[in-house]
Amino acid sequence: MKILEILITIGFYICLPFYYIERVIHKKSSGWKQKFGYCEQIDGNVIMLHACSVGETTALEPLVKRIKAEFPETKIVITTSTITGQNVAKNKYGNIADYITYFPFDALPCVKRFLSRINPKAVFIVETEIWPCFAAECKSRNIPVSIINGRISDTSYSSYKFAKLLFKKIFSNYFAVYTQSKEDSEKFISIGMDPDKTEFMGNIKFCISKTDEKVDLGQEGYRVFLAGSTHKKENPIIIDTYNELKRDCQKLKLLIAPRHLERVKEIEGLLKKDGLQYGLRSKNDKFSDNIDVIILDTLGELKKMYLVSEIAYIGGSFNNTGGHNPLEASICLVPVLSGPSIFNFKDIYSILTKSGAAKIVENKNDLVCSIKELLVNAEKYKEAKLACEKVFDEQSGSVDFVINKIKEMNLFV
Repeated sequence: MKILEILITIGFYICLPFYYIERVIHKKSSGWKQKFGYCEQIDGNVIMLHACSVGETTALEPLVKRIKAEFPETKIVITTSTITGQNVAKNKYGNIADYITYFPFDALPCVKRFLSRINPKAVFIVETEIWPCFAAECKSRNIPVSIINGRISDTSYSSYKFAKLLFKKIFSNYFAVYTQSKEDSEKFISIGMDPDKTEFMGNIKFCISKTDEKVDLGQEGYRVFLAGSTHKKENPIIIDTYNELKRDCQKLKLLIAPRHLERVKEIEGLLKKDGLQYGLRSKNDKFSDNIDVIILDTLGELKKMYLVSEIAYIGGSFNNTGGHNPLEASICLVPVLSGPSIFNFKDIYSILTKSGAAKIVENKNDLVCSIKELLVNAEKYKEAKLACEKVFDEQSGSVDFVINKIKEMNLFV
């Protein structure tokens, strides 16, 4: 055992009572037995995938399916750190993965106990989960640990640079780091990762496909502005925005999709107050010279509605919700506008905004001006659509990349 891992383990047990109290107070205490390494015994060839929470767990879907298809005899173990991540993993992968559990505490007894029971052939950790004890113990057992979809935020990078020597030591126990962007690769290298073990793979979250379902909302001859996954405080903003835009663009129509269907009545009241004629998707209403707005009051149809839209606002971003996934719009080559609260998808928005496929607006006036610019400036709109296409081209192939790396490892010989 090395000094660093011993010190981390001692520190963990000293802090454990305080951590437990904090978890109980905030009602986030779960999976303690599994986190101490008391999980099931899994025999056979195991590939372990770790995703911290909901976003990372959801992003794993195309990779999990490909691993199962490419290596049908392999057992897949998925771990998460949070209870929400566990719930998502069980819902999405309950029929695919062989075992779903919590990632162990990064203390030597917990890690040793866990690895003795899971005994993976390889471990893939999504994004930036750096666990010194886990990586060191895996290396001692000849288990390759790789970070996939790796990223380092600007804030974290500033802190990591001060501990470069420490991270260089920690990274020596990692098999490889595969990053979302070339910039992230440079960041990892600058804080101590071996350049020969660092590669750009793209962002696995972009591995989604566009639906080919046909949609008829009577959209022909009109321009559709879609406001998707809107929350309570956002509905008045969206309707006011539409009213202002309508003055200059008579052919503009609004498709509004509330995040929660209980908001439909509220939206109807706002539309009636403003004298806007509307229809309901549940009644198969369509846009016409008399119907300006259609409320998407059905479940499971938002994804295909981007196919008939020219511009999209993604909700949950003008409050503290943290935004919703913009990629279903972007894959349909629809330019995206969002409010400032996007912390749930900041990595995705970082890529989209840098490319010009999305824009973050600070308030309603900014939203109106940004949409108006796209509506009246054909060249600007074309650039935004091309940016959507380009960003998916650049980010494509990340699942193939990981599959090829698994094959190159010759894990099951």
